[in-house]
Amino acid sequence: MQSIWFRRRSALILPVLLALAVLFIIPAHGLAQTPGAPAAGDANLIMPDLSVNLPQLGVNGRSLLIAGLGVCALGLLFGLITYKKLRDLPVHAAMREVSELIWETCKTYLFTQGKFLLVLESFVAVIIVLYFGFFQHFDATKVIVILLFSLLGIGGSYGVAWYGIRINTFANSRTSFASLRGMPFPCYKIPLQAGMSIGMVLISLELLIMLSILLFMPGDYAGPCFIGFAIGESLGAAALRVAGGIFTKIADIGSDLMKIAFKIKEDDARNPGVIADCAGDNAGDSVGPSADGFETYGVTAVALISFILLAVKDPLVQVQLLVWIFVVGTAMIIASGLSYFINESLAKARYENAKKFNYEAPLTFLVRLTSVISIATTYIVSYFLIPDIAGDTTLWWKLSSVITCGTLAGAVIPELVKVFTSTDSTHVREVVSSSKEGGASLNVLSGLVAGNFSAFWLGLAILLLMGTAYGFSLYGLDPLMVAPAVFAFGLVAFGFLSMGPVTIAVDSYGPVTDNAQSVYELSLIEDIPNIKHEIQAKYGFTPDFERAKENLEENDGAGNTFKATAKPVLIGTAVVGATTMTFSIIVALTNHLTTNLEKLSILYPPFLLGLLGGGAVVYWFTGASMQAVTTGAYSAVEFIRKHIKLDGEAKASVADSKAVVAICTKYAQKGMFNIFLATFFATLAFAFSEPFLFIGYLISIAFFGLYQAIFMANAGGAWDNAKKIVETELKQKGTPLHDATVVGDTVGDPFKDTSSVALNPIIKFTTLFGLLAVELAVSLADQEGVLLTRIMAGVFLLAAMVFVYRSFYHMRIVPAPKEAGDETHTLAASL
Repeated sequence: MQSIWFRRRSALILPVLLALAVLFIIPAHGLAQTPGAPAAGDANLIMPDLSVNLPQLGVNGRSLLIAGLGVCALGLLFGLITYKKLRDLPVHAAMREVSELIWETCKTYLFTQGKFLLVLESFVAVIIVLYFGFFQHFDATKVIVILLFSLLGIGGSYGVAWYGIRINTFANSRTSFASLRGMPFPCYKIPLQAGMSIGMVLISLELLIMLSILLFMPGDYAGPCFIGFAIGESLGAAALRVAGGIFTKIADIGSDLMKIAFKIKEDDARNPGVIADCAGDNAGDSVGPSADGFETYGVTAVALISFILLAVKDPLVQVQLLVWIFVVGTAMIIASGLSYFINESLAKARYENAKKFNYEAPLTFLVRLTSVISIATTYIVSYFLIPDIAGDTTLWWKLSSVITCGTLAGAVIPELVKVFTSTDSTHVREVVSSSKEGGASLNVLSGLVAGNFSAFWLGLAILLLMGTAYGFSLYGLDPLMVAPAVFAFGLVAFGFLSMGPVTIAVDSYGPVTDNAQSVYELSLIEDIPNIKHEIQAKYGFTPDFERAKENLEENDGAGNTFKATAKPVLIGTAVVGATTMTFSIIVALTNHLTTNLEKLSILYPPFLLGLLGGGAVVYWFTGASMQAVTTGAYSAVEFIRKHIKLDGEAKASVADSKAVVAICTKYAQKGMFNIFLATFFATLAFAFSEPFLFIGYLISIAFFGLYQAIFMANAGGAWDNAKKIVETELKQKGTPLHDATVVGDTVGDPFKDTSSVALNPIIKFTTLFGLLAVELAVSLADQEGVLLTRIMAGVFLLAAMVFVYRSFYHMRIVPAPKEAGDETHTLAASL
């Protein structure tokens, strides 16, 4: 007992030493030489008058943006019409009952998360009130408006997540029922319809809110409201991504390991973990990406707005660039919708009557077609909208080319991801081959190889495209703005999202296909008496159960692939967008790049220390999020093992299924609480320690996070589809080879769906919240002195380390006492 006490107490010594380091190691002159409270920060941004006529176009900029509101309304209408069509598709009562049970479970989870988000918002609200109210001296009305817009940001992320989960739980049972016809085309069509509905609603709502701020908020309110809105949506996305990722992987691992322990089939109705797994598919793969996509688009736009208002001096050029960006954004909604309809017509003509086809083929064609149409649309809109900027008649195509670098990234990155995650990938087949002779050990090693190689090639691709954008920025942008390369990088991030509705659609395809397979098994449709006669009489066709199961499994493989392709796109925008947002902080700290530039160098020790700190936080985060999954999965496995009834039961009880859901929710909440507060206080600690140390910290988090996320996401995708090959192509379920690939898949689950994907909103939340934190720190140092900010940095660091400590020591696996005569208490023993 004494040694345990000593080990636990010794783990707290490091935080105390780190806090003291803030006071004594970082040189005192670091803050002393920092300029006073920045007057040009994002809080003080003022929007120019958008009602001026644009040169050589003769059109009022405000009128163009109002027209954009109409396009957003059409996008929302498209989504709602598709929603109704999906809801009204035929479905057997047994399948609808399962999907509605999944929905009720998801709804309970969403209500729980909504309450949790309000608790987290209270922490951020304190900083907003302190910064804007006490240090920027905004009046009470203005502070309240900013708080309301931060709540609107949370509500936006939460609302699109709710919409996505509802439409996906319609589509899952409809896809499952449509598969009974034995034809593959409906299995492809319905999930894509659901995805496009989510994508169009998500992007249209985001643009609608941002355009409304631009058009209807007073100029001196718009800047702070954009920041408040972006922080809110970033907070919402971070919480929903992390908690959803923990929830889904606890359920997935708990359910999957039962296949090995009890030699039961995939989605066996007797397994009480399957309903939780289905709910988790939506919590992690629908709620998370929907909120993440909403936030990603908004934060990228806010970064560009901040840059334009800070770096461009001519108000007319500001208006031209702002109007151009938002008109291009609304045009991309039209381009995505047009691409979808063209692709659907071609896919219907080619595949509707096919007995078998590669599900990835029409999805790949959709992404490629959308990229071509989006690029063409960018050049056309730019030609008519900005033919002349400050007398330069060539910038329209140069700026279009910069955006095109991002659009190409949105098309090229999925192709590279498929090289490492597709069921046709050599890397994935290498994982299968390794498993045949080396079992789970070589399976895991081969997946790690795929993940590492993918990080190399995707990193080079992003480097090449950003380098090309930088090249274009060297020709003609210098007279208009400071740091034109940063603007180019921001446009690349914007280009990543130019075909946002389609990117979201192919990502959302996955949770529908995954759930459709589960709904089929849980409905026990094949065991219903006289089911063939019932379906023939009521729906006019004879079901083909064997072909239905084959089509659903193969389609799930395509869903896995395209879930994987969307992740690096969103991660890439986080890094490039965060780079642009960090520029806003740098401008404020360097008085428009005129002082302290020597501190943005590894020759300035605090900056270098910040680089080290950011990397450390990335590795803590991935460990903490995986620890929450591991501990939760242990509890879920323990419960399922004790309560699963394989004899005399057709399906698990609803009570047992709900108990597994409760376990997943509990650990998702505990994990997210520790992770969020550690991130929150760490951001404050680094910001208050030294401003340029904090710049290094932000840059480090972005770049460490990029490679860690790509590696983990694609390793997980390779393991996932290796298992799918064994199940669908080799048809070796229940064999030692299948057991090995299941182990690899469970290792990859938190890799791809928890830690990697959650790094995206964590990077952006840290950057956005850090924007307020560092300006608050500099203002406080200017008014109250450096000593106070140093003391506060130490306090914040101690608080952060408490939650870092809790993320492991309060989330540890505690085995229950072994029952007398129980020789199979643990899963390991049962294996």
